[in-house]
Amino acid sequence: MLKLKKLSKLSSLLFIGSLASSFVAQANDAKQQLISKLEVVGGFSANFTQLVTDADGNELQQQSGVLKVRRPNLIYWKTVEPDETLVVSDGKTLWFYNPFVEQVSAFKVDTAVANTPILLLSGSDQSLWQDYQVSMKDKSSYTISSLDENAQVKTLDLSFQGDTLVAFTIEDATGQFSEFHLSDVNSDPLPTLQQFTFTLPEGVDFDDQR
Repeated sequence: MLKLKKLSKLSSLLFIGSLASSFVAQANDAKQQLISKLEVVGGFSANFTQLVTDADGNELQQQSGVLKVRRPNLIYWKTVEPDETLVVSDGKTLWFYNPFVEQVSAFKVDTAVANTPILLLSGSDQSLWQDYQVSMKDKSSYTISSLDENAQVKTLDLSFQGDTLVAFTIEDATGQFSEFHLSDVNSDPLPTLQQFTFTLPEGVDFDDQR
């Protein structure tokens, strides 16, 4: 009887190990599929509308603006309504500009990705994905989850039509959701490199975190 118990316990451990290995393999497959899908298109430009809700689903804010992406590591993300803000990645530095408070913050791109996973859309370095796991919700939807418990952004959900990104949702550490819907998505021609440059305005408060 003791041997049977030992065998039963061993079988259970082997089964659990098999399940864990299967889960890891599926997660790696989903991550690689998503990386490959993002690599198909070298970039795009689009208009967006954004709906911000709290953890209880209450609407907090609606916004609209322009999003431009180009590989490698180039992002132009401008909110125009109701308040103007600008996020620009020139490939090396990630710039955050708030004209209302006249403040600019600058971060290194390779470190900023931890709290700005939208940079994964334009990243060509697969090592940037090491702090995230990816799962497939269905054939056209993916969830990117941070492995860092202290990350400001917990999950990033991406929805595609074919190889075209049409929507994404960001969940932050407070449980707040920002849901983006893209329109007029265009990848031909690609956004020009000049659109991803940032010039520091005169007289602003500059917080350099590089």
